[in-house]
Amino acid sequence: MSLKLRLIVMNFLQFFVWGAWLLTIGAYWFQNRHWSGTGFGAIFSTMGLASLVMPALAGVVADRFVPAQILYGLLHIAGAVALFCVPLIDDPATLFWLMLVNMLCYMPTIALAIAVSYHALKRADLDVVRDYPPIRVWGTIGFIAATWTTSLLHLETSPGQFRVAAAAALALGLYAFTLPPCPPGLRGGERRSLLDALGLTAFGLFRDRALAVFLFFAMLLGAALQLTNAYGDTFLHDFGKVEMYKNLLAVRYPAIIISISQISETVFILTIPFFLRRFGIKAVMTMSMLAWFLRFGLFAYGDPAGRLWMIVLSCVVYGMAFDFFNISGSLFMEQQVDARIRASAQGLFMLMTNGVGAVLGSATSGVLIDRFFTAADGAKDWRGIWLSFALYALATAILFVPLFKHRHDPPTRAAARRAAGGGVGEG
Repeated sequence: MSLKLRLIVMNFLQFFVWGAWLLTIGAYWFQNRHWSGTGFGAIFSTMGLASLVMPALAGVVADRFVPAQILYGLLHIAGAVALFCVPLIDDPATLFWLMLVNMLCYMPTIALAIAVSYHALKRADLDVVRDYPPIRVWGTIGFIAATWTTSLLHLETSPGQFRVAAAAALALGLYAFTLPPCPPGLRGGERRSLLDALGLTAFGLFRDRALAVFLFFAMLLGAALQLTNAYGDTFLHDFGKVEMYKNLLAVRYPAIIISISQISETVFILTIPFFLRRFGIKAVMTMSMLAWFLRFGLFAYGDPAGRLWMIVLSCVVYGMAFDFFNISGSLFMEQQVDARIRASAQGLFMLMTNGVGAVLGSATSGVLIDRFFTAADGAKDWRGIWLSFALYALATAILFVPLFKHRHDPPTRAAARRAAGGGVGEG
């Protein structure tokens, strides 16, 4: 098997594990278990809590003590055990701790998969910039394949989705031991200090007002991402309680409809270089916020029958909403900071979006839905939920435009400025 094919298999399974349950755990929680929105918010916050510490700690271990591919395999096997146990749990509080264990195992594997891929490609004298993206796109394909598998097997409200994820995680964990070696001390070409590995040196970036404002709004958009991941699938499932909708395609296979979001994501990634060069990060981030507004607003007024087009268009818009803040934001951080703190800066960006933002979005939304949008019989006011989310995104955009002060430099001028020592965060 060629190196590229081996890495494609790894990336496919990496996101297959996540896609098997991420979009459908809400349907399991609300449609099967009938537990509270507050409790579900806590469940969905586990990935944010895990992202606060585990990716950095796993990076330290892989940098200093254990080959990255071995640690990667061990974490997936431990995660598989946790996922196999999910169907055995009948108490929401216990399930919270079990899912936290699962996410503590899973979240660091995303960065480890990148580390293993980069190191293997460099050892083979391949161009990472040219050769890695076609490999990584198979991760998104894996996520879509898992979502379709869960949906077509009618496991969206069933504990069977966790068994599918666990089987994939176990297979990937064992497969990881056959991957090209990534020994300690070689991942980045240099050994980093403990503070740098933990991302702590990058906190000095908050002294720069523009970057502090940027990171704050990135955190707010990270919260928006959790809202759509958590509630999109169960929203469509609830239409099944209405006689006129229950046999329609979008209600029978809602995860397949939601997966259009990931398909759109793969397309919008390709447009980012053009938009960043042409308009700059402020305009691109504003576009993302307005796309989140449309994402939630279209959900509010869509339905699986005559207004199915609104739901589909909402999924298409998701690609811009996600890519234009997540990937563009990462590129912006790369362009703005000094090379000496590049890794720490990326770690800080991930901390604010997938860590703090994820916890904020998951926990707050669960409490608000329970308090203001859930009737005594458990029925949810989905239009009110999505409209409140839409107003949140719109308010974020309105505040962002005047508060974020950043002059867009054409690529050639920005490169000259950095070469002259003008990068942010040097002092």
